[in-house]
Amino acid sequence: MILNYEGIERKEEWERAGVVLPRYDWKAMCQATRKTPVWVHFGAGNIFRGFIAGLQQRLLNQGLAECGIIAAETFDYDIIDEIYRPYDNMTLMVSLRPDGGTEKEVIASTSQGIRADSQDQEQWQALKHIFANPSLQMASFTITEKGYAIKDMGGSFLKAVQEDMEKGPDQARHAMSVAASLLFARFKAGAAPIAMVSMDNCSHNGEKLRESIVTIGKAWNERGLVPGEFLEYLEDEARVSFPWTMIDKITPRPAKAIEDQLAEEGIENMAPVITSKNTYIAPFVNAEIPQYLVVEDRFPNGRPCLEKAGVYMTTRNTVNMTERMKVTTCLNPLHTALAVFGCLLGYESIAAEMENQELKRLVEHIGYEEGMPVVTDPGIINPMDFIHEVIGERLPNPFIPDTPQRIATDTSQKVAVRYGETIKSYMAREDLDIEKMTCIPLVLAGWLRYLLGVDDKGQEMAISPDPMLSQLKEQLKDVKAGEPDSYRGQLKSILSNKVIFGVDLYEAGLASKVENMFVQMLAGPGAVSQVLKQYAGQ
Repeated sequence: MILNYEGIERKEEWERAGVVLPRYDWKAMCQATRKTPVWVHFGAGNIFRGFIAGLQQRLLNQGLAECGIIAAETFDYDIIDEIYRPYDNMTLMVSLRPDGGTEKEVIASTSQGIRADSQDQEQWQALKHIFANPSLQMASFTITEKGYAIKDMGGSFLKAVQEDMEKGPDQARHAMSVAASLLFARFKAGAAPIAMVSMDNCSHNGEKLRESIVTIGKAWNERGLVPGEFLEYLEDEARVSFPWTMIDKITPRPAKAIEDQLAEEGIENMAPVITSKNTYIAPFVNAEIPQYLVVEDRFPNGRPCLEKAGVYMTTRNTVNMTERMKVTTCLNPLHTALAVFGCLLGYESIAAEMENQELKRLVEHIGYEEGMPVVTDPGIINPMDFIHEVIGERLPNPFIPDTPQRIATDTSQKVAVRYGETIKSYMAREDLDIEKMTCIPLVLAGWLRYLLGVDDKGQEMAISPDPMLSQLKEQLKDVKAGEPDSYRGQLKSILSNKVIFGVDLYEAGLASKVENMFVQMLAGPGAVSQVLKQYAGQ
């Protein structure tokens, strides 16, 4: 069995393999999308292929849509060449059940894959033509939080962004410049309205997207490269809106076990590739079944009926509350806790960690006992139901090949939201005693211990990438695992850093607790396990 249009025409073979096929005319969908495009998505990776493309497939299957989605890639063009075109832009979606079973479906709702590369004139002109079409209702994004950044840690524009600002729309390279350039093409073609929808897993994502695009538009206007009317178009949310969203679905890298299973079932050419940008990606996507997408309903040119595909369409305030529920209490803090201690204790999967009773109790303490008193209830998703699913089903799923090492990436950029917001809430509430908070300080101490690059056996371990890693390691360079006496207050400048933690932990009354736990974890091999058992194992 071959994953492409001709291949899926042999329906009986796919059905015998338990694979669900599209229930619409694929060629008619592609033709309709070429004529009247409705939806372009930037970021052609797994979260798009394994979640967002499936939403449009549901609408197509129900006869609620005629057009598919056009996938545009701004960073790793090899994905288009190696994963999209050879398979007619189709994806084999493999959903991983907690009991080890799988559900398989061919997702064919992506009509076209495009390299969003201004140096490739054929592809670039095709994308500009799509944006010039007044039928286009939305452009969505899953390019990771880094994709929206146009400045470095020092507040200066990135070199690529500075060059884009100087050269103008026709030579845009950075993702945000590309988006601004395509909006300029739409402006010149009649300034039809459109929604620019960030679906990345970051707080206030629509605001981040808007700020970056408008900043680039202003720079072009100041240099005389675009007219003032274009800037007015960008800043008028009645014409160009930037809805906020909350997204949640784990789509880890392709698993060898799934690749082998598909091969045994006779599905050919499913082997992953490693692109020139080091993306590890396969023609299939394996992912958990639970998924959530909450979207601010602000679409000035209309939109697909996403609510019929399971999307929560709501207000900005509700999106913000849902995102806060997930990121500060019910999921992300638990993930980071498991990431830090999983690396220190030598685990290679999140699910395996959940078999460790101390680690399981750690996330239960953080979620149920320390986080839940200040949780934000969005009204559309019950926080207790959500966290029950996370702790009871999602994290322990042994068939989700997700690693603590992956989740530990960029932790310095996460702790202010994942833990700092809860700490702030305790500080603002007279009815809560912050001195009783134990497991959140324990995770912060564990993260700082992790930064020493020595595991709980006393052996050197790799530290996941982090933009503040070199700075933090410099401050901790004289602290030695196995030598508690080497600690002489080196954490003070870190624990007082509001950029990292969102608060000064000394002002919060938690710094001494973090220091004491950190020093205890320096005692030698096994000290991390002992401290974890002491504070979280009750």
